[in-house]
Amino acid sequence: MERKASVTIHDIARELNISASTVSRALNDNPRIRKSTKEKIKALALELGYQPNTIASNLRTQKTHTIGIVVPLINRHFFSTFISGVEDVAFDAGYNVIISQSKDLLQKEQQIVNSMFSNRVDGLITSLSMQTSAFEHFQLFANKNIPLVFFDRIAPGFEANKIIVDDFACGFKATQHLIDEGYQRIAHLAGPTVLNTYHDRMEGYKSALIKNNMPLEDELIICNRLTRMDGQEAIKKLLDLKNPPDAVFCGNDTSALSMIVYLKSQGIRIPEDFGIVGFSNEPFSEVVTPSISTLKQPAQEMGQKAAELIINEIENKELPRTYQTITMPTELIVRESSSRKFN
Repeated sequence: MERKASVTIHDIARELNISASTVSRALNDNPRIRKSTKEKIKALALELGYQPNTIASNLRTQKTHTIGIVVPLINRHFFSTFISGVEDVAFDAGYNVIISQSKDLLQKEQQIVNSMFSNRVDGLITSLSMQTSAFEHFQLFANKNIPLVFFDRIAPGFEANKIIVDDFACGFKATQHLIDEGYQRIAHLAGPTVLNTYHDRMEGYKSALIKNNMPLEDELIICNRLTRMDGQEAIKKLLDLKNPPDAVFCGNDTSALSMIVYLKSQGIRIPEDFGIVGFSNEPFSEVVTPSISTLKQPAQEMGQKAAELIINEIENKELPRTYQTITMPTELIVRESSSRKFN
């Protein structure tokens, strides 16, 4: 048979002198087709370079078997591990995954979400950018009953499944740990508190201070984007205070690391003179000197759960839907940056 630019099931059917419907069923592993016939058809399809027409199939089924994922930053360990968890479940269920990052910018997030909608993804899993405080762009999905799952940084009040950790408890645990280690004046470096994650961690920090009869001081709380430069600028500002802190609970490990680098450059000993706790358990947090105490989130398991939720919604068309918010466990990992007892 002469090779064509585009081989169809009709070409395979003619070559084998069988019906096109038999070819179609065999390629889709229909149990009605004998195993020997399936093998013969699949072997010829491979030899001829047959590719299924997914666009036509999608139009027939009204499904693309594609899940969109939008994260703030792909290069953060938490988000990349979460994506891995989604892929584990999605691929086993026959779904492809499209991944994009907002780079913590609202405008880019809006463009990506609109593009995912235009490309007819069957569902969307997302964690909000640091700039996101309004959620109209996600309403496109809600209006068409296309499943949405928010994780980590969620949209409060938006009707969708959500997967979070107890950020209040994380903030409390981190601050209480520093208090237990003997630090007397504890600061907090937070991200934008319009986002649930940073707001709740800050409230946990405050609650631990109140419980231990320690004063709340506005000058000890700094909110920024938690980049490396932000961490450095924040520690400089804190050390310039008339009464500087002797410890900081940071909203992520990146800012915690930059603080440690600056403190060491100033001859300030960690943890003897200054204690630091980060957040997220980035891989570098264990190998730097001193190693960084941090909060660990179960990113892989969160991704798996998100995929299970969204696939269940995609395949279950019953309306109205019921939504749930799932809270996953966290762990305080104590390392050298805050552990005075072992120094």
